[in-house]
Amino acid sequence: MAAAATMAAAARELMLRAGASDMEEEEGPLGGGPGLQEPLQLGELDISSDEFILDEVDVHIQANLEDELVKEALKTGVDLRHYSKQVELELQQIEQKSIRDYIQESENIASLHNQITACDAVLERMEQMLGAFQSDLSSISSEIRTLQEQSGAMNIRLRNRQAVRGKLGELVDGLIVPSALITAILEAPVTEPRFLEQLQELDAKAAAVREQEARGTAACADVRGILDRLRVKAVTKIREFILQKIYSFRKPMTNYQIPQTALLKYRFFYQFLLGNERATAKEIRDEYVETLSKIYLSYYRSYLGRLMKVQYEEVAEKDDLMGVEDTAKKGFFSKPSLRSRNTIFTLGTRGSVISPTELEAPILVPHTAQRGEQRKHLESYLTDCYDAIAVFLCIHIVLRFRNIAAKRDVPALDRYWEQVLALLWPRFELILEMNVQSVRSTDPQRLGGLDTRPHYITRRYAEFSSALVSINQTIPNERTMQLLGQLQVEVENFVLRVAAEFSSRKEQLVFLINNYDMMLGVLMERAADDSKEVESFQQLLNARTQEFIEELLSPPFGGLVAFVKEAEALIERGQAERLRGEEARVTQLIRGFGSSWKSSVESLSQDVMRSFTNFRNGTSIIQGALTQLIQLYHRFHRVLSQPQLRALPARAELINIHHLMVELKKHKPNF
Repeated sequence: MAAAATMAAAARELMLRAGASDMEEEEGPLGGGPGLQEPLQLGELDISSDEFILDEVDVHIQANLEDELVKEALKTGVDLRHYSKQVELELQQIEQKSIRDYIQESENIASLHNQITACDAVLERMEQMLGAFQSDLSSISSEIRTLQEQSGAMNIRLRNRQAVRGKLGELVDGLIVPSALITAILEAPVTEPRFLEQLQELDAKAAAVREQEARGTAACADVRGILDRLRVKAVTKIREFILQKIYSFRKPMTNYQIPQTALLKYRFFYQFLLGNERATAKEIRDEYVETLSKIYLSYYRSYLGRLMKVQYEEVAEKDDLMGVEDTAKKGFFSKPSLRSRNTIFTLGTRGSVISPTELEAPILVPHTAQRGEQRKHLESYLTDCYDAIAVFLCIHIVLRFRNIAAKRDVPALDRYWEQVLALLWPRFELILEMNVQSVRSTDPQRLGGLDTRPHYITRRYAEFSSALVSINQTIPNERTMQLLGQLQVEVENFVLRVAAEFSSRKEQLVFLINNYDMMLGVLMERAADDSKEVESFQQLLNARTQEFIEELLSPPFGGLVAFVKEAEALIERGQAERLRGEEARVTQLIRGFGSSWKSSVESLSQDVMRSFTNFRNGTSIIQGALTQLIQLYHRFHRVLSQPQLRALPARAELINIHHLMVELKKHKPNF
């Protein structure tokens, strides 16, 4: 309808303009010509209307011309006057229809008006009510804030009162003395559990009162007298009880471990005395220490006396040193020497005393040892002891017990261990130095008859050194290793001095090899393979063995050895032509070796097996000699392959190397 009204207004405006233009054309400038067909109708033009503003007519016309319906009407050439009237007619019809509709709905409109009026009244009342509610809520929120402030203040006061109540309750509980405590301390025996419980309570209250007195609490004066009287009564009863137990230790044949165990149950008694009556605690402690000291002293004296009866009848003396001769004579009034002097240089079963099982085993019972005819070696008097292994075992027993005490956190014995070690170490070093000196001063010519077998002094050294090295491996001591090094040097010099007593070099080498082999074998049984002693004697044995093999091959094959060495030297210097003059010598060597090598090897093998006490060592020497013989003959073959000796007729009589090796294997002994 708005579009239709717009089109109608536009149509009227166009129509007016069109009418005015036509009038100008027909009437001319004066406007009254005969061309005028109909008069201008201005009855429907409302000049006084607010919508008709001449200043905005052009704007409205231009906007209306942009309308799609107007454009369509202009395109089709519709008569605007007629179209405008038609539109106005339609508008009037629509207006009339709308009026009829309003008239028909007038009752409903009136009812709607009444309802709206009633709603306005209801809304007004609700507005008033909500305003009242708003004012009430404002007052309530202020009251709530006030209540919150009051509640916070009450909570603070409550917490403060609870804190004061807790502190005050603890103070009162600590100061108050219940009747059960008084009854138990005054009437109950000290052995009853309730006495111990109330004694602990009394100790706690006494400590609490002392603490509060230090803070200046006046209420402590109300209970101080009661607590002091109870404390005196408890101390008196405890003192009588403990002293009675201690005095029971002094009765003959008393098993003191039983009352000791009983006292252990009441160890809090002594703790109470320490905290409340230190003089009484010291009195009881001194009495206990004095009583137990006397008991332990009597026990140890009795035990030591019995142990003295089970020590060895044969004890090493100053004449039982490593370098002392077995054939040494003694005076008429001298004490007989140790029947088996070699036992003091061997470890034997004595090494088991430092094993963990033996260290923590039960103590020795003397009467049991006597009844079972057992013998225990006890080094009681170090000044008369010359058994270095025994003293060294004592040192390591002390070292191991000291480690055990350290692991178990028992420092009370540290000073004792140090004092014992201070006695043992100097004595051990002195005995070891005396053995070194005895070997150094030994004269081989005074040893009587000599043979190539291992000497008893070297055997003593081997057993002695291996024993000390095996003991020293677990807890090494540098001073011990230095003294053993000095002893080793003296023993090596002694072996060389004894070997020099033999006339032939072969006997000297046999003696040296037998002794080195024996010492090496004993050391390897107990000491580590990489120890200095083992390495040193292994080198000496290898050097002397190689020298002996050369000495052994020299009589039967000396000419062959000399020729091979001379020929190889000539070849090396480029003088191989000089070998042409050695043909007769070479022929003699070839034929001599071929005719005598078997008997020579047989004789060599028998000689070696007779010379060496260790069959395994003899077998090794024979094998080394045969190997060196094969190498020598192979070198002889290479010399004969030189051009100067290649045409020698005697080369046909040479023994094949492989055949020689097969034959020599038959002479290798097997053990």
